[in-house]
Amino acid sequence: MIERSGLATILDHPSGAAGLAVVLLFIAIAIFAPFIAPYGPFEVVYNADQSVVRLAPPDGRTWFGTTNQGMDVFSQMVWGARVALLVGLLSAIGSVVLGTIIGLVSGYFGGWIDEILMRATDIAFGIPFLPFAMVVIAIARPSLVLVILLVVFFLWRTTARVVRAQVLSLKARPFVWAARAAGAGPARIIVHQILPNVLPLAFLYMAIGVQTGVMLEAALSFLGFGDPNVQSWGIMLNAAFRAGAMRSAWWWVLPPGLALSFFVIAVFMITRAYEERLNPQLRMI
Repeated sequence: MIERSGLATILDHPSGAAGLAVVLLFIAIAIFAPFIAPYGPFEVVYNADQSVVRLAPPDGRTWFGTTNQGMDVFSQMVWGARVALLVGLLSAIGSVVLGTIIGLVSGYFGGWIDEILMRATDIAFGIPFLPFAMVVIAIARPSLVLVILLVVFFLWRTTARVVRAQVLSLKARPFVWAARAAGAGPARIIVHQILPNVLPLAFLYMAIGVQTGVMLEAALSFLGFGDPNVQSWGIMLNAAFRAGAMRSAWWWVLPPGLALSFFVIAVFMITRAYEERLNPQLRMI
């Protein structure tokens, strides 16, 4: 996802390297979840007498304790990493691809095409995410695919605006004029001359999209609009809130809350380090 010079910039930046290490840790947890989690995401833990282990504090058997239904919190948090990364990655890729295409077409062609696409972007900016998503999910059936599509619909607009501004500057450069003089068509100029110059910016917004996608999915799940067939950090917090365990069972609330915080902060540190490559003036701040 990140070119070599960008990766080197991140590794040379102390906070960027630390953030990358945390993200790689979450990726490893998500990939090896079946081997790390001692129980399934909805599996109930029983005592020797077949009684359910309800709201048990952390011990040697259940490292992060259990929920009011006897589910292992540690296992739920591990399985939740898969959902977080899946939503974050797919929503980021989808929003960046859509936003980049719209920004390229709008910025290069201008005129009525630019007017229509930018007015559509303005309308999208005027739609608040959470109320809109809650209405759509309430009408349709809650699912992870629907959540990802809603996040993509929310995130593409910023990428489109930024890419369009970059294209407006690039299309006035001499190398674009030279390509036109050589007989290159609009599609060839966009793909071979302009797109490579906006890709670093698109990669930056893709990283930001991962962070935002995870947070938005967690927000929807916490409000009760997540996919009930999967286990995510937001659904864990929602279940703890509905059970009244926000104060009485700290071991149920703390792990998903810290996982969300660490992941979001880690991605922010990566984007900050990568942003310095795009804007060297930030290194002076």
